[in-house]
Amino acid sequence: MGRLKRSGSSLGVLVHSIRFRLVLWFAAILTLVLTVFSFFVYFSEARDINSDVVGRLQQRIAALETLHGFGPVTVPDNYIQQDEFLLVIDANGDVVTSQGTLTASDVLQIVTRGLQAHPQQASSPSSFVTTTGVNPQTRINYQFLIAPLFHDGDLTGFVILGSPQDPGNRLHDLIFILLVGSLVTLAIALGGGLWLADRAMRPVRTITQAAREIGDSDLSRRLNIKSRDELGELAQTFDGMLARLEAAFERQRQFVADASHELRTPLTIVNLETTRALAAHRSASEYQRALGAIHSENDYMIRLVNDLLALARMDAGKAALDLKPLDLSDVALDAAEHLDGLASRNGVRIETGELPEAPIRGDRQYLRQMIGNLIENGIKYATGDDRCIRIETGSADGRSWVRVSDNGPGIAAEHLPHLFDRFYRVDPARGRDEQDGSGEGRPAGSGLGLSIVQWIARVHGGAVQVSSVVGQGTTFEVGFPAEGSAESSATPGSADPAHPHG
Repeated sequence: MGRLKRSGSSLGVLVHSIRFRLVLWFAAILTLVLTVFSFFVYFSEARDINSDVVGRLQQRIAALETLHGFGPVTVPDNYIQQDEFLLVIDANGDVVTSQGTLTASDVLQIVTRGLQAHPQQASSPSSFVTTTGVNPQTRINYQFLIAPLFHDGDLTGFVILGSPQDPGNRLHDLIFILLVGSLVTLAIALGGGLWLADRAMRPVRTITQAAREIGDSDLSRRLNIKSRDELGELAQTFDGMLARLEAAFERQRQFVADASHELRTPLTIVNLETTRALAAHRSASEYQRALGAIHSENDYMIRLVNDLLALARMDAGKAALDLKPLDLSDVALDAAEHLDGLASRNGVRIETGELPEAPIRGDRQYLRQMIGNLIENGIKYATGDDRCIRIETGSADGRSWVRVSDNGPGIAAEHLPHLFDRFYRVDPARGRDEQDGSGEGRPAGSGLGLSIVQWIARVHGGAVQVSSVVGQGTTFEVGFPAEGSAESSATPGSADPAHPHG
């Protein structure tokens, strides 16, 4: 019973498979072609046979006319061949001569019925085809030819000559040959079609099997099908999809690991500070220091969680933009004023260079966050006695831009391609900023700020460029299509928010 069920299941899979339907359509088309071809061959052969019979009958009657000069006809004995018959009648309808297997009365009845069904001209030979019974078991199609006889301009009688339309049964044999040949051709085509379809669909089965077996922990597998046809292209596309999925899963795992690491450090500090404070009675200054450290770590975690939530919304495409015409220089000045207090506490001076009008179309809140992240990044890594961050804007050639520069230690060239990767830091040892006893210090960096900067720039149709010289400083420049340009009306908001870091 189980074997029957498996056989039925396999048959059902085969019937509903694409290769079976391809073979079925191929067989249907081939059957139609063979049918049309067989009919064409049959009717062409029937026409040729009929023409041969009529020509032969005309030659036989012409021989009689030549022999007797249209006078009284005397037919030689055994003039006709097997299954043929000949009838000569005078002008009064009396039988002059008769030869063949049919009687004269039978021939006259057949000819009368044939002439009624096929009216003829009495002045010229006429022919028609009719069916008559030569014996009780067989009905044969006969070709009749009726020729008038004239003598000295007067109608003296008629010659009626009849012959089987297909004396050698060639049409019957042809039908058999066409039928058997078509069936054999169709059987070979079906077998070959199934083999070819199975061979052609083999890469699809390979892809299906691979897709069924591959899990999120086995995305490194590849099909590696090298054929250059459409299925090979499908396999290569599938391999490309697996590569992208593998990279996405790897980014996700790395993201989760980095986020866990970033959260573990402040949670550990908070636990240590609270444990130390509760272990014994402390002075007010010690409690104040512990609370300051806890407050600082809490601020860092709040900032990290907010950045993670922002990136999650960006990845999901749920960060709605409120695009309006605005002045980029006004947004830059607003961001600089907002962070001036933080910069002062860290001994950093914010300078505003030339801030001419730079019209763009964008979301003010996101653009302010973008510029703020660049300023905070400069504050975080500013070094030396004269720590300075310079902000400039401008507009030219249909582009508006904002530039944030610092005079910090600079960034080595090998780090520049990775600056916008999430949780990437130039110096991993400086993952967290040192705090003083009160919890005050440089802004804590989550490693997500530049990823957010790049995403905001892209969804506004812009791009971020960074240049840096070790020991001299770093410059970030973000360019946007200027408001009113053709690029401005087409690009803002067109970047894929699901891939903010490229």
